[in-house]
Amino acid sequence: MPQTIPELFDEAVAAAPDKVWLVAGDESFTYAEARARIGRAAAALRAAGLRPGEPVLATMRNTPDHLFTWLASAYAGTILVTANPRSAEAELAGLVGQVRPRLVVSDAPLPGAVAVERLFEEEAGFDGTGPAGPDDAAVLIPTSGTTGRSKLVTQTHRAYVMAGEGFPWWMELGPDDRLMTSLPLFHINAPTYSMLGSVAAGASLALLPGFSASGFLASARKHGATEFNAIGAMLEILMRQPERPDDADTPLRLCYTGPAPPKERHLEIERRFGLRIVCGYAMSETPYGTIWPRRTRPFGTLGSIRQHPTLGVVNEGRVMQDGGPAGPGEVGELELRNPAVMKGYWGMPEETAKVLSDDGWLRTGDLVTDDGEGTYTFVGRVKEVIRRRGENVAPAEIEEALVDHPAVFEAAVVGVPSELSEEDIKAFVVLHDPAADLAAVRDHAAGLLAPFKVPRYMQATAELPHTPTGRVAKHEITRERTPDEIDFERRA
Repeated sequence: MPQTIPELFDEAVAAAPDKVWLVAGDESFTYAEARARIGRAAAALRAAGLRPGEPVLATMRNTPDHLFTWLASAYAGTILVTANPRSAEAELAGLVGQVRPRLVVSDAPLPGAVAVERLFEEEAGFDGTGPAGPDDAAVLIPTSGTTGRSKLVTQTHRAYVMAGEGFPWWMELGPDDRLMTSLPLFHINAPTYSMLGSVAAGASLALLPGFSASGFLASARKHGATEFNAIGAMLEILMRQPERPDDADTPLRLCYTGPAPPKERHLEIERRFGLRIVCGYAMSETPYGTIWPRRTRPFGTLGSIRQHPTLGVVNEGRVMQDGGPAGPGEVGELELRNPAVMKGYWGMPEETAKVLSDDGWLRTGDLVTDDGEGTYTFVGRVKEVIRRRGENVAPAEIEEALVDHPAVFEAAVVGVPSELSEEDIKAFVVLHDPAADLAAVRDHAAGLLAPFKVPRYMQATAELPHTPTGRVAKHEITRERTPDEIDFERRA
C-alpha cells in the first residue's frame, strides 16, 4: 500500500496515465501530464539546493501551478509551508522569520520570492518517489497568521495518504466521479480530501480559483462535477442566491460539510440542489475525525469516528470531562488518537504538549456529546465557552437557535464583560431583511433556550468577519459596548 504522497500519486498514474485528472478553467491535464509537470518542479527544487526536510514557503492562489508545486515538494522531500496569498506583508515576514525557508515561491510580485512559473522550466523531471518516509513532515499549516509566532501544524505524508484513501470510501466515490473544490489549497481540506481523494479513487478533480456563489452551479455544469466540499457558511450563501428552476439540474450528487445543519434545513438544501449531504468533522491537527457512517442519516450530528477502508480500526475517540470520561449525553472535550495526528506544532514543544499527550491523544478543543453509541454532536469550542451566572454556555447552541428564525442569515455569539462579574451574552446577527425586528428574533431564540442562555445584547450587522476557510473570525469581533446594540435587560 502507498505510504507517501508520491507513492499514492504514482500508483494512480500507473493505473490510468491518459485519463484526465485535473481541469481548471479551460486547461486540463492527464495523470501523466500532471506527473511530468510535477517532476519538473521537483527537479527545480532540488536544483535550487534544497535538501530533504527543509522548508519551502509557497504563497499562491488556487491554480494548477500551485497544486503541482504542492505535490512537487512532496516528491523532493521538502516541507511545504502553505501561506494565504492574501496575507499582509507583516504576516508573511513573521512566517518567514519563524520557519526560515530556503526558498519562497509565489505567483505574485514578492521581494525575494521565486516566480512559480520558473519551477517548470527544468527540462529533466524528477524520477522516483523521492526520499520522504511516511512519518516525515510533508506540510506546515499555519493555524493563524500573525506578525509573531503562528502555530504551524506539522502534518505527515502518512496523514495525507490515509485521508486521501479514506475520503472516497467514506463518501462512496469512484473513478467516474469528478470532485470539485473552491477551498484554498493552503488549508488541509482541499489537498487531503479533494486533491488526494480524487487520486486515491482514480477520479478527476475540478479546481476553482475560489468560491463564487453566483457562478458555483454553472462551474459544476461546465466541469461535470459530481461532488464538492463546503465549509463555513458556503451552503447558506448558496441558499441565499435567487432560486432558479434549474438549481438541481447539475451533475452534483454529493456534498461533504460540517458541522451539520439542522435536519429541516439540511433536507431543504438537498431538495433545492438535488444532492445528498454527508456531514463530518476534522481539523488541521488530524484529518481523521468523525463522519456519518455510509448509508446513515444521523441528522444534526458529527457522526461516528471515521476509520480506514482497508486498515480497519485505526482511530479512537473519547469525550473527557474534568480529567475523566464523560457519560452518555454529557458535554466534554473530544479527544482523538490515530496515525494521522500531527507531529506537533513546529518549534513549539510547550504548545504541542498542551494538546498532544505522551500516549498520542489529541485534545481537539471542541466540546461534544456522545449518545452512548458512538455518535457525536457538536456543542462548541472550549475556548469560546461563556461563563454566565455560574453556568457554562456554548455559543454554538445560541447561534443555532438564532439562525432558526427565518429572518436570520448568520449569527455570532460572544461573551462580553458584565458589571456583575463573569460575562454577559451578546449576539451579532446578519439579517435577510435589515428591517426585521431583533426583539422577535430574540423571543424566538428564547423559546428554544434556557433563560440563562438568552442573549442580553443583540446587534444587527451587515456582515461578519470570516477566516480564509469560511468560519466566523470571532477574534475580530469587538467585545466593547457599541451604540448600535440593544440591551434587552435595560429595555425590560
